[in-house]
Parts: sequence; C-alpha cells; structure tokens
Amino acid sequence: MHHPAHPELPRTGPIAFAGSPIDRADQIRVDPDKLASHMNWRAKVLLLDGLLPQMDDAGGLLWGTLADVDPEAELVFLGLLDGKACFAAVPGEGATGPAYAMPRAWQAIQQLTPPDLAIYGGARSLVDWHARHKFCARCGSGTKIAKGGWQRTCESCDAQHFPRTDPVTIMLVENDGRLLLGRQPRFPPRSFSALAGFVEPGETIEEAVAREVWEEAGLRVRDVEYIATQPWPFPSQLMIGCYSQTDETEITLDIEELEEARWFTRDEVQHAMDTIGSEEGPFNAPPPAAIAHSLLRWWLEKDA
Repeated sequence: MHHPAHPELPRTGPIAFAGSPIDRADQIRVDPDKLASHMNWRAKVLLLDGLLPQMDDAGGLLWGTLADVDPEAELVFLGLLDGKACFAAVPGEGATGPAYAMPRAWQAIQQLTPPDLAIYGGARSLVDWHARHKFCARCGSGTKIAKGGWQRTCESCDAQHFPRTDPVTIMLVENDGRLLLGRQPRFPPRSFSALAGFVEPGETIEEAVAREVWEEAGLRVRDVEYIATQPWPFPSQLMIGCYSQTDETEITLDIEELEEARWFTRDEVQHAMDTIGSEEGPFNAPPPAAIAHSLLRWWLEKDA
C-alpha cells in the first residue's frame, strides 16, 4: 500500500501525531474470519503501561506478541505494519486527568520518532475510549468489542457505539501585524499560546473560531482560514488550526477561560520561538509537539 507523505505545513515540517505508517486495513476489521487469520505468532502487540508507551533500548515503541497479553484483555486491531497485524490491549481503566498532568506522557512525546508517535497516539486514543465505554449509553448494559475494536455493541439492546473524535478549533488572530495569544491558569508560568475551543453542535469551523474568540477575548474576527489539523490523543481530539484577522484591538477577557491575553509583535513571537526551553524570550512559546507551535512558525514564515 502506498502511504501518503507526512503532512506538512508550508516550510514548517511535520505535525506531531500525524503520518502513521500503519495501514488501517478496514477490509480486515469488518471480516471476523480475516481478522482471526491474522491473530497468530506473526502478529505484533504494542506494549503499554496503562496508557503510557513502553520503550525499547533504542527509545522506540516496544512491541511484543499475542503471548504477552492477558488472555482476558480486549484486543484492538490497529492495522497492518510491514504486512504484520498490529494490536493493542485495552487497559483496566481510561485516562483520569488532562495531558498536562502526565509528565511521563510528555517525556515519551519528546523521545519518540514521528512515525512511532503517530502509532502511539492513534492506539492510545482507541484503547482509552474502550476502557471508558464498557457500558451502553442507551440502556446501561455492558458492551462488547466489535469490528476489531472500531466499534462496541451493546449486549442487551444491540446499540452500536463508535470511537469518538472531538473537533477543537485553535486559532491565530492577527491585527495589523500583531498576534493575539492567551494563557490559561493551568499553563506553566510565562506560557502563551493560540486561543482554542471545542466546536459545538450546529456550527461550522468558521463559526466556532468566531464564537470562541468573541467569548474569550471580546474580539470580532473575519476572514477565517483553515491551515492544518492535528490528532491530539489526550484523550481524542482533532485540533483544527485556523488563522483569522480582526479590526479590533481592545481585549475583553473571560477570566473563567483565560488568565491573560496580549498582542505580540512579529519580533516578540520570533524571539520566543528562537528561545524555547529558556527564560530569555518575552514569553514561553508552545512546544514543538503542539500544533500551536506549527501555527506560529507558519505565521512567521508566511510573508517572509
């Protein structure tokens, strides 16, 4: 199978968690006999410690065999890698806190290669969803795994449940060469990033961008453009990176969402991006694994 090139923003490099080398092999998922035929000694199992990746001596993902898995554990079919079926076991419980409260997860993000990070991110989202959806949302009865882990079916009312992805807009807002960035109370000190918020039922991406910027900063935006997306597995979001412009400059802060929001010049953003990891810049820019980092780099380079 031909795999698409790793998705890239103009002149910014690859986006973390994107570009998985795994062939999702839907034709195997939906055929129980085909799936069973791949559950043999050649199959690979992604070894996890709960939801954290286990690493080999070279700092890559650690793979085992079906013999390494608890016979009682539910198995999710991730797809094919180099012709071999890949699986991951569902842990006893799902995520209980946000990504920023998981230092070991952040450490793994910084260590893994882009293909390994994409494999881990997809697997993490999937097994976490299974761990948290053991019961039917319709009738409350137990559910069982189906279609190789890409569905759960209620054992009582036969309702079908599917792994979810929650769309989140994350947006740059520009006014006359300056960029609006904000900081949430939970951010590390001096850290600023792009504003972001979940897309709500019944609205477009453009409407979500406009609503979030208005709610959080009291600014009306125009000319919303889509830039790029990033799967973010904490627990299972699709970050939709956008760019917008505003003719307004006076910020009205929603203190429930943001602790601070400010306008930054191009030179300030450039300085912050050049000094990531130090305290030298005017603020701490988002880390390279975050799509906000890619958006800031795109903004710096788009008119260069």
